[in-house]
Amino acid sequence: MCAEIQFGQEIESEQEELSLLTEIIQKECLYPVFQPIVDLSTGECLGHEALIRGPAGTPLHPPYRLFNAAIRHHLLHRLELLCRRRSIESFASQSLGGKLFLNVSASLLSTPDYQHGFTIELLQALGIPQEDIVIELSEQHPFDNHGLTRSAVDHYRQMGFRIAIDDLGSGYSGLKLWADLQPDYVKIDMHFVRMIDRDSVKREFVRSICNIGRTLHCNIIAEGIETLEELHTLQEMGVRYGQGFLLGRPKEDPVMSIDPLTIRHGYLQSRGGERGAAESDTARALVRSIPAVAPEDRLLEVSEIFRALPNVGSVPVLVDGEPVGVIRRGDLLELFSAQYGRALYEQKPVSRLMRENALVVPCETPLERVSQMITEQDEAELIQQELIIVQDGCYLGMASVRDLLKRITELKIRNARYSNPLTLLPGNVPINREIDLLLGHATDFYVAYFDLNHFKPFNDCYGYSRGDQVIRLLGMLLSNNVSADIDFVGHVGGDDFVVLFRSRQWRAICEQVIDEFGQRVRELYRASDWESGGIWSSDRTGERCFFPLLSLAVGVVHPDPYKCSSYHEVAELAAEAKKHAKQQSGDMIYLSSQRHLSPLWRSGVQVGT
Repeated sequence: MCAEIQFGQEIESEQEELSLLTEIIQKECLYPVFQPIVDLSTGECLGHEALIRGPAGTPLHPPYRLFNAAIRHHLLHRLELLCRRRSIESFASQSLGGKLFLNVSASLLSTPDYQHGFTIELLQALGIPQEDIVIELSEQHPFDNHGLTRSAVDHYRQMGFRIAIDDLGSGYSGLKLWADLQPDYVKIDMHFVRMIDRDSVKREFVRSICNIGRTLHCNIIAEGIETLEELHTLQEMGVRYGQGFLLGRPKEDPVMSIDPLTIRHGYLQSRGGERGAAESDTARALVRSIPAVAPEDRLLEVSEIFRALPNVGSVPVLVDGEPVGVIRRGDLLELFSAQYGRALYEQKPVSRLMRENALVVPCETPLERVSQMITEQDEAELIQQELIIVQDGCYLGMASVRDLLKRITELKIRNARYSNPLTLLPGNVPINREIDLLLGHATDFYVAYFDLNHFKPFNDCYGYSRGDQVIRLLGMLLSNNVSADIDFVGHVGGDDFVVLFRSRQWRAICEQVIDEFGQRVRELYRASDWESGGIWSSDRTGERCFFPLLSLAVGVVHPDPYKCSSYHEVAELAAEAKKHAKQQSGDMIYLSSQRHLSPLWRSGVQVGT
């Protein structure tokens, strides 16, 4: 059991570092966290990768500092064996199940103090099958002695373990190592996954890796999946497994299953829907992957990030994945440019210079709302800074105000291109995009398809200009009555309109529109026609007929987001509901009980209420 370790935020000497590291190992103050590895086709967990954290509140809490210190003081193998034991024990105590991925140094086998049989005995005592253990060998460290690596792999295979190569593509001779070791799993370095949806070179690299994997019967795991767009691209390319913040963050008590909507969302995109475009209307579209630091990290590390990324103005500061502030380039430059500034401050913690007033924006926030949030800020200099984008409170990336303004301009141009010129309401493309977005998020919504009864004879009798007035009137009434913040009004074309209701009062709104339309449309008739209750005009065969006054047919459907795969199905359901509404005389609201296209429906039998 780990006794509490008391230590300040800074290490003043190598001796202090050695003392802290030794105490951590002796008291076994290591804390395993687990990150899920997910089947991208089903959402099921293949297993979890074990990662280690040092004691919270100490300089050796971050894993890279912990292991770098162990290397400097020749304690890596003692630390690694302890990490392995703590990870296996925690994995067993939580009954996580599936595979356990353990990071291992191949050179560990060659050390004099290596304990042969240590892992097997521990697994047998805890009841964990050997085939459930996957040994990860990282390519981030050069394997100069491939003979040693090969003997290590043979050793672990003889014990029944599976083998994985980590960070393929991060450097050195990865492909040669793959050919020599023939691992069961290969992990693609997150560099090739980040923004793969926007980079054709990365897609070609990953596609080649997948082809090799199929030939060698090796499972491919994509690391660092952080966005739905990356997930969609990897699914489309046939990558079997994935790992990353989108699927689950490293936690002491990790997720055991993945939200099926996350997996399903990507597949709906890959079927050709407009869902990816719908996401582009939110803050997620602005995300740039910028390295983050912790409050206890040194300002020197922030300086190195700014030097490597000259176009970045701010670096986020995180605690357990959640943003607590930023370090601004200008602040650091001013501090370091003073006499002896760098020498005095580069080893100081980030918390000394951190600003806590960073603007944090949830990734699902509409871009228009993000713009409002910026204008509401007191600091005029914010226009030159970056925003922190989060998903469920955890850091996703950064976004610049410049990119926001550029994206809003693009959206305005796009919306103008796809708007109906008569009503200026969104046309078919935005309507379809919005439906796919609602389906992808499993949102409960209703679709109301509005159509004018007897509009053609009215248009023939009064002329297209008066007909346009009727259409504009209906569009205005719909826009004025819906809840603009949650409902969506679109103009399909002609006298057809669609409203996507998230409001619970959808029926009352439809009835209100019908009532107001009946009152206002009177102004567009001649008094004699209104008093007669209709007009004489030619039907589609040329025969003179009497047509009643304009009325509204409203077909309503309540799509099942778990069974409707795209806007195509929803449009078909809505069209059928509207057909039923038009079969009645006068104003009519028809709610269909059909929530998805079943085989019975496709055979020509429809059910309505």
